[in-house]
Amino acid sequence: MLAAHELIGFVSPALANDILNFTYASDKPAYKAALAAVAQARRFRPVYLERQPRTQRHVTMLATLTRPSLEAAAAALIRAWLIGKHKPMLVDFLNALGIPHEDGVVEDLPETMDDAKLQAAVDALLAKYPAEVVTVYLNAFNQMNEVNWTNLKTMLERDPRLQLGGG
Repeated sequence: MLAAHELIGFVSPALANDILNFTYASDKPAYKAALAAVAQARRFRPVYLERQPRTQRHVTMLATLTRPSLEAAAAALIRAWLIGKHKPMLVDFLNALGIPHEDGVVEDLPETMDDAKLQAAVDALLAKYPAEVVTVYLNAFNQMNEVNWTNLKTMLERDPRLQLGGG
């Protein structure tokens, strides 16, 4: 199971840029918070990054967001991207598990999940959505929630369809 800063480092460059570009276009507060965190980590003023062409700025941001100290900023970007761009996938997963939610967002998760039900839900996601996006979601889901399902962690570690970085 990967933390958010690790996910940023292991996803394809295209997906990493998609996360930043989508957040830039759709969630300015999350993007600006990430930019400020990167600037602080690099000991720049945010305006230094803001004045760079976006492609150059994103290279710097992505390289910096892989640091463990920027876990919160990376997690916020991934959350904004998942909820904003991939809500149908979140809804499909929670519906397949029979978990009550509001537009893909859950207040209380069950402590455990039945192995067969979880496997069926993951298989359904992989049949419908790109494997890399599903993998980011499942890692984020298990990492960012208070409840961590051991069977999901095992699946993320062992299922070859859920590996990032050429894994």
